[in-house]
Amino acid sequence: MKSSPSQQKVSRKEGRRVRSLNPMATLSPYIMKTRNTSSNFISDRVEVSRMEKYIHQKREEGLASFGILHVLLASYVRCISQLPGINRFIRGQKIYARNNIEIMMTIKKKMAINIPDTVIKMVFPPDVTASEVYELVNKAIENNRKSDDLDSDFDLTARAIDCIPSLLKKNFVFLLTVLDYFGLLPRSLVRVSPFHGSMFITSMGSLGIPPIYHHLYDFGNCPVFLSFGITKRCNELLKDGNVVTRRYLDYTFVTDERICDGFYYATTLKMLRSLLIHPSELDQKPETIVQDIP
Repeated sequence: MKSSPSQQKVSRKEGRRVRSLNPMATLSPYIMKTRNTSSNFISDRVEVSRMEKYIHQKREEGLASFGILHVLLASYVRCISQLPGINRFIRGQKIYARNNIEIMMTIKKKMAINIPDTVIKMVFPPDVTASEVYELVNKAIENNRKSDDLDSDFDLTARAIDCIPSLLKKNFVFLLTVLDYFGLLPRSLVRVSPFHGSMFITSMGSLGIPPIYHHLYDFGNCPVFLSFGITKRCNELLKDGNVVTRRYLDYTFVTDERICDGFYYATTLKMLRSLLIHPSELDQKPETIVQDIP
């Protein structure tokens, strides 16, 4: 969907201004001024028997490290392709439709306590399949694990800012916040920033613990944080009195409620759950890509 010349003039680099929202939606960023004071928390779980069979099938096809992460990412990108309102963001008390699907993830170069984290940002086409997600994610991770040094774009940027004397660092970050408010941050900085994007995802399962409710960042414009844990066995009593063991995946969302209404979020979560239960749908590209409202 193309913007008019006047819209293009005032739009931020990451997206275009959404102008056809109702007054309550446009007023909400002025009342709820920060992401953390506008956060909603929700947890859900999904039975994973079909997902585990799907993952096993993908690994047999040669995608050796294919797993739950790739299914979740592919499912969320598919949701954005059909429900683009969840890919909006707020800056300067205005609501924007994001141009790209940008997802951030924290990784370790090696699984050891004394090895620092780094953040990768991945851009996904809206019609991506699960196998294509796997290739994009693995490429991003491999590029950041080639060296023992902290050499990602994010790390280099953070290191440069950290070199600023402490007395000036607070003022410098405040300046960045002001520039970000008015959409004046350099695109090169926004491109590497882990605080600007569609969603941040974190795997607590890789650490062997349940999913957490991770706060949103007030700097930047990321409106969604997804956390997922390990799969767990649960014994369930059937109507006939028999007991069956099923495996479940727990996951949590923290969302900025200002970008879309509750019904829109609920529809997204239902679609996400359906895709997680029937992941084979992610092997086919969507018939259409839905554009956000003007």
